[in-house]
Amino acid sequence: MVSRRLSGPGDTFAGYRVRLVETLRTKGIRDLAVLKAFAETPRHLFVPDAVRHRAYEDAALPIGKGQTISQPYTQARYLEALRLRGRERVLEIGTGSGYQTALLAALAATVFSVERVEALALAAQRALREALITNVSVLLGDGTLGWSAYAPYDAILVTAGGPDVPPPLVEQLAPGGRLLIPLGVRGAQTLTLVERVGAGAELRHTPLGTARFVPLLGEHGFDA
Repeated sequence: MVSRRLSGPGDTFAGYRVRLVETLRTKGIRDLAVLKAFAETPRHLFVPDAVRHRAYEDAALPIGKGQTISQPYTQARYLEALRLRGRERVLEIGTGSGYQTALLAALAATVFSVERVEALALAAQRALREALITNVSVLLGDGTLGWSAYAPYDAILVTAGGPDVPPPLVEQLAPGGRLLIPLGVRGAQTLTLVERVGAGAELRHTPLGTARFVPLLGEHGFDA
C-alpha cells in the first residue's frame, strides 16, 4: 500500500500540480493513472531549494552532481509506455532525484531503484521519506547489473542512454515483462520498448522516438 502526502489546506503547491497536469494533457498524455500520479506527487520535495520555485514547470532542472530531474512530459511518456496497472514489481535504473521513483510508486505495487551516485541516492531516500512513500527500496550500485535479489520484474525503466540493453536486465525481466531504455550513442538515442514475449527468450523491440539522456555508466554501459 502506498502512503503519500496529498493535497490539503496546507498544500501551497496543489494548484501548480493541477496546471502541470493540464500541460501534460495538452501535450497528449491520456493515461488517467499517470495523470493522477503527477497530480498527487510533490515534485517540489525532489528539487534543490534554489530551484524549488520552478518545481512544477514542464522542464528539466539541475539537482547537483551534474545530473538533472527530467522534464515531466518526458517522464509521463515513459510511464505511459510501461502500461502499469498497480500490481507490478518495477525496477528503476537511475534513481536520480527520486521523483520518477515516486511516480512509479503511485503506479505499481513495489519499486526497486538503483543509483550509482551516493549523494543522489541519499537525497532521494530523504525526499521519498518526506513524501511519505513506503513501497520503494533504493540500492547504491551499478544499475547495469540490475538488482537480482528481487527479480523477476514486470517492468524495468532505465533513465540513462546505453549502447545496448544490459544482459542482466534482460535476465531479470519477467515473462511478458516490459523494459524501457534509450538506446544509441552518447547524446542521441532512440527510446525503445523491449518486451519479453511469453516465457521464452524472444524479445520484441519497438522504437518510440528520439531521446537524449545522460550516458548509462557501468559494466554493461559506457565507460565513465
